[in-house]
Amino acid sequence: MKTSAKKTQSPKAMARRYLKLVEWSDKDGCFVGSAPPIIGPCCHGRTEAEVMAQLTTIVEEWVEVMLREGHPLPAGTAGKKYSGQFVVRVTPELHKKASLKALARGESLNQFVASALSET
Repeated sequence: MKTSAKKTQSPKAMARRYLKLVEWSDKDGCFVGSAPPIIGPCCHGRTEAEVMAQLTTIVEEWVEVMLREGHPLPAGTAGKKYSGQFVVRVTPELHKKASLKALARGESLNQFVASALSET
């Protein structure tokens, strides 16, 4: 008789589901690591590799704690596909202001917003 018991993944394997970000911080003068939605900025160091090693351990520990305490894990972010479309709700005044600025630049509102977002 076959059993269909699903093999439980380890916290380490489950932690690989989350994208880990290492970014340079001018404010801090070092690299800073985060893994949203698991944890925000949580470690820093002189090199990207140093921060990535710290961050990997921290995310594994957070996943382990969440599982142990019975908290549901957020959806994984590693490998997530994005459509390139999203809806933003703003005040009518801001909508008008952005539309007029786009018009003044000879751009569509979409081009204007995409350009502004790419600068962040």
